[in-house]
Amino acid sequence: MTVVRTAAAGLALLLAAACTAPAPPRGQASTAAGTACAPPQSTLGPETATTIDVIEQAYSCILGTYYSGATLDTRPLLTAGFVALTQELNRNGSDLPEATMPALTGDRKADWTAFETAYRKITDQVPDLRDKLAVITLQALVASLGDNHAGWAHDVKRPPDYYDGDGYGLGLEANVNGPQVDVNPGAALAPLFVTTVQGGAAQKAGLRPGDIIESINGSAPFIDGKATPAIAALYPRYPEARPVRLRLLRQSTGRRWSVTLEPGLYQRDLAALQVVQSKLLDDDIAYVRMTGFAPDSAERVLRAISRLRKGRTLTGVVLDLRGNSGGSPTEATRLVSAFVHGKATAYLCTVDGKCETSRTDDTVELLNLPLMVLTDRSCASACEHFSSAVKDLRLGRLVGTRTAGEISGPAQPYLLANNTTLSLPARHHLGPNHEVIDRIGVPPDHHVPLTPEDAATGRDPALAKALTLLRK
Repeated sequence: MTVVRTAAAGLALLLAAACTAPAPPRGQASTAAGTACAPPQSTLGPETATTIDVIEQAYSCILGTYYSGATLDTRPLLTAGFVALTQELNRNGSDLPEATMPALTGDRKADWTAFETAYRKITDQVPDLRDKLAVITLQALVASLGDNHAGWAHDVKRPPDYYDGDGYGLGLEANVNGPQVDVNPGAALAPLFVTTVQGGAAQKAGLRPGDIIESINGSAPFIDGKATPAIAALYPRYPEARPVRLRLLRQSTGRRWSVTLEPGLYQRDLAALQVVQSKLLDDDIAYVRMTGFAPDSAERVLRAISRLRKGRTLTGVVLDLRGNSGGSPTEATRLVSAFVHGKATAYLCTVDGKCETSRTDDTVELLNLPLMVLTDRSCASACEHFSSAVKDLRLGRLVGTRTAGEISGPAQPYLLANNTTLSLPARHHLGPNHEVIDRIGVPPDHHVPLTPEDAATGRDPALAKALTLLRK
């Protein structure tokens, strides 16, 4: 599966409501073969080849619909595409003397014409690489936006015999997750260690939570305290995946060993597939774990709390959002609305500062219970919408670690002429205090990180802290 986006952006793409693309600004390049940048229909036809016309359509769509499209300097955008094009030529041993970047002036239409002319001249000389070069170029254009909710879904593949209950990969999760590696590696903290063994190769090899990963395919995961690209190998994508060799340390015994893990399908625990899970703690505290803001998930959380409340007096709620990759901002707003009415939960703003206000749904019944929210670096997108509202509106306290900082803005899908989808946010998200959360994240009120020792022994210091705070 080749998708230029984060997991949060992917979920946002799936949940985004259809919208009509606005008219392109004056001076914008025309769309491919007369095909407008428009929302996809309910079903897509088979994907066809990516061509320079499709790249032009994507370029036009970015300028006409993206958050900063109206003010975007297209020179860095086109330069990124040309850099990727020439690097791929070089990788294939097919570099050409004519593969030089044309002069760009900042005129959108003229710059596109110059880019297209150079592109066609190059790719006509390497017809066997034409399809691959087009894909690489379009991926680079989208990636150059540096937006964690912008993406292009291309050549989506699932492993043979895959079904929705399967997982694919090494069968483990680490304290530095896949989206964090792709989007915000600077936030990763050493050491790298296993937090969860889900099945598959990791389980067969005997890995355990708390095992420290000292090297990946011979490379250190951190150098001078900074995360390296080696960590991405822990989260392989089908079908490009290769075996991954890990050097491990088990601190409890001092054992060091190496193991090679083969990516593949594995069956996930059915309980782990539930978006909402709940239980009673200490006979009077509702604990609800929520792994995504899927449709109707807010209502499921509220029903779970209502069931736990039946026949007893609850003294508080612990909402566990660790690992929550986001989803629907509407669901985030509805869940906030169970704790406060008459408030703004977020703002969605255009590049010129015009903002729409997301307000609480005051038809949702208030719970009137103290709230603790557990967060970590995997809490992204709609999860950060909710967490920032809790913090800014003083609805409860956040316990754990800072959130992901992956909340650019809700993405809308647009259909390209080759039956692929480009997803772009038209507005950027701000918190209830008009603060930027994207790339920064929401800091917890109580910083309680998980350590390798905690993972190895099954301790949950963040949950323990939340329970202590509720008892005060």
